[in-house]
Amino acid sequence: MDLTTTLQLSAKGMTAQSTRLQVIAQNLANSDTTGSSPGADPYRRKTVVFSNTLDRSLDTTSVSVRQIVPDTSAFPRRFDPSNPAADTTGYVKTPNVNSFVEIMDMKEAQRSYSANLNVMEATRGMMNRTVDLLR
Repeated sequence: MDLTTTLQLSAKGMTAQSTRLQVIAQNLANSDTTGSSPGADPYRRKTVVFSNTLDRSLDTTSVSVRQIVPDTSAFPRRFDPSNPAADTTGYVKTPNVNSFVEIMDMKEAQRSYSANLNVMEATRGMMNRTVDLLR
């Protein structure tokens, strides 16, 4: 494996984690979004599914985002009869987004992104030292 392959693999990892961060941001932004009519479903949390894909151009496996899927967990309910989305009993379905879980996912994605960035920086340094040696 040459050093340019290492750079490409790290870039793919960073792209996957960037997508994950975008989904987390979307979840957090919609954490208070309820339905617009009585009994309507609110925003449903999304999660990223990664896959290990054979990249023939690099002759190795790399990470990619397979799909973004909805979280099928139940919607919490809160009593708020004045809300336009309240059902006949006065309860409103709220999004199944847990801010604590999203923050923990964000920290994990951030660490993975940083690790890939560190690999790129180390690889670039090795390439620069090799070029300096050949001068």
